[in-house]
Amino acid sequence: MKTSKTNINLSQVYDLDDHLWLEETIKLLKNHQLDQLDVEHLIEELESLSRRDKAKVASLLQQIIIHCLMLQYWTNEYQYNNNHWQGEILTFRDQLNRLLTTNLNNYLLDELQNLYQTASKITAKKMGQDISLFPSQCPYRLEQLLDENWWPIQP
Repeated sequence: MKTSKTNINLSQVYDLDDHLWLEETIKLLKNHQLDQLDVEHLIEELESLSRRDKAKVASLLQQIIIHCLMLQYWTNEYQYNNNHWQGEILTFRDQLNRLLTTNLNNYLLDELQNLYQTASKITAKKMGQDISLFPSQCPYRLEQLLDENWWPIQP
């Protein structure tokens, strides 16, 4: 598919220079030259962008859960590390809240239990404890995990 101004075959450009491909695709979209788009690679890029966004927000939420679990359950380290853990939670919350859209929020709601399962395994390993220390179901609601004023209470 060629652009009228530059006579570039976008499909071939994609394999050679992804930045040029992106610039040319943006120009075509802005000019409403939809018939000249490299649709196959555009779909591939949009799917990749979606996966990347989901992975990023999932990673941030997982880090929030890990630090909430440490804050709540790692009692013998609490005195030395609670300020650090709270700082990490605030940092991850800020980063996550900046990225969230309605769709990504819904994705996190759907994935919360899976993220909790992995986070609890990681936290148990960090603490040198058995995973049975933690509830089997996520004890936190997504709204709590995102709320800068909410903190878990020690059992």
